[in-house]
Amino acid sequence: MTGPGRLVASFVNFGADVLAPGQIMQGNIGTFRVGEPEGGVITPRVTELADALPYAQATDNIMGFLWGKEAYGAMLFAGAVSPLSIADTLEDPRWRPLMLAIAREVLAQAPVTPEGFDGFEPADLEGSLDRLVTFNRGSAKSHSGIYRDLAVRHRKTEVDGQLAGLAGPLTAYVTELIRAIERGERQCDVANLELLAACERTERLGRPLRAVVTVWPAPPRRAGGPLHGLAVAVKDMIDVAGHPRGNGNPAGMAGAPAAQDAPVITALRRAGADVYAATALVEYATRCQHPDVPEVLNPWDAGRTAGGSSAGSAALVGAGACTVALGTDTGGSVRGPAHLCGVTGFKPSFGALEVAGVQPLAPSLDHVGLLAADARLAGQVFAALTGRAAVDVPGRLRVGVVTDQLAHPALDPEVAAVLRDAIAALRPAITVTEADGAALAQMGELYEDIVLGEAWLVHRDQVQRDPGHFGPATLELLLSGSRISPAALGAATRRREELRPATSAAYDQADVLLTPVMPWTARPAGAAPEPGGGVFTRIHNLTGAPAIALPCGWTGAGLPVGLQLCAPPGADLTLLAVAARVEAILGFSPVPASPGPR
Repeated sequence: MTGPGRLVASFVNFGADVLAPGQIMQGNIGTFRVGEPEGGVITPRVTELADALPYAQATDNIMGFLWGKEAYGAMLFAGAVSPLSIADTLEDPRWRPLMLAIAREVLAQAPVTPEGFDGFEPADLEGSLDRLVTFNRGSAKSHSGIYRDLAVRHRKTEVDGQLAGLAGPLTAYVTELIRAIERGERQCDVANLELLAACERTERLGRPLRAVVTVWPAPPRRAGGPLHGLAVAVKDMIDVAGHPRGNGNPAGMAGAPAAQDAPVITALRRAGADVYAATALVEYATRCQHPDVPEVLNPWDAGRTAGGSSAGSAALVGAGACTVALGTDTGGSVRGPAHLCGVTGFKPSFGALEVAGVQPLAPSLDHVGLLAADARLAGQVFAALTGRAAVDVPGRLRVGVVTDQLAHPALDPEVAAVLRDAIAALRPAITVTEADGAALAQMGELYEDIVLGEAWLVHRDQVQRDPGHFGPATLELLLSGSRISPAALGAATRRREELRPATSAAYDQADVLLTPVMPWTARPAGAAPEPGGGVFTRIHNLTGAPAIALPCGWTGAGLPVGLQLCAPPGADLTLLAVAARVEAILGFSPVPASPGPR
């Protein structure tokens, strides 16, 4: 029988490895403490035991040492998902925010004062990393026993006993990732660390912006592939197996999980990407926020909006939580938030990325698109998803500036000035001409009849069956579509086809066209959406042409401004190559000269 009178607690931080049966290598001499489990006093029996054991010292706070080791151990569990040594993992600046956040998460749960040991000091975690690097570089044991269990012995670790009982998202993510490796679903790989780092940034940077719906800590994916280990977030209206298609609607977010992945998700997994998070959006990708779903905030000024329906994806990329996210675009919902959040937003040609398994809004206008840190990465992901090969930029690149859009009365003068500066920067390197946008403007006039008419057909049954399912503003918008008669929708659709030759002719003298993305920069959060925000983007949903928004400058208040490039339908890879070239010429900095409150 055991009990308090027969129990003494110990803390051991030696590094050791089994070399052979009965043969143990001692890697270093670390901290060894013994004490009463209840703490508060060093009893004679603890003193006697400490004197009898090599390296041992008595303590009146043994649980403090054990909680300190719990925090350090959580960092070791996180590092064990890759083949990097303990010292290399702790030293690399890419992983330091992750390691610090995990330690803080554990220490915040300690019911006693945590104690330091061997360079680890709970009160100085940042300094601890440098000291722990030195300590571990001096040890003959380079990797943790956790890593050896996973990668060498291929057996279960102690993660269930060590971390599973702790609260907090990061230790939960580490636990699930370790379990996936134990099951053979993943191998120890630096890409696992990259995934954990993306999860940490998403919690730290994305949650305060209200950009995140959920995080999947160990998503299934193919090992290898052109996007191996790339963490990709997904707008919460695209089917991910086992997760409800939330659509920015409370009932949808609490609904039944999707039975299977949408084809675009399958393609990402097949390419080796980690589909790791669902992002927030306005209700059903309309212009309207459901009153019970918080608005996504802008990464450059949290007092401002991140924009329209793909706002969560744009905000995550803009905040630096991840470098790629999926969005959808029916009238500019990828490109507008990209402009507002200072990232790249690519809407491919109509049908280039499958929309099966994606909540429709207006089927003839709906596109799946990409939010990315830059055009090069957007091109890499698009090529992987479509199986197409990259193309070269035309030898004598011609960019046609749609001058009537730059003179549009709704365009904010400061936005126009940033665009003119960007165009001036392009002139020495490429041929810049003027392009006639008259046919594009005529095409844009058809948008409201088509989008509202088609949206009503998509949502009519739900509206009639259960109008309370929708937020009031969304319901009003959908009901306005009921007033678009079949004759009016048919006439607008026929006129669109009649205008296609004229809109295609706009590219006769240019490889790509250049226009504004939106008339203004990010508005204050909570403000009603202003009409006309998609005046420059919706045209390309009607034509089905590929279009991309690139950040090109900053306002005096430190808000990003984007420009839009578009190309003929089907010329996606040419557009992406041109965008990468324009991006390189402009040399856009991801930090404003006069930064706003990020």
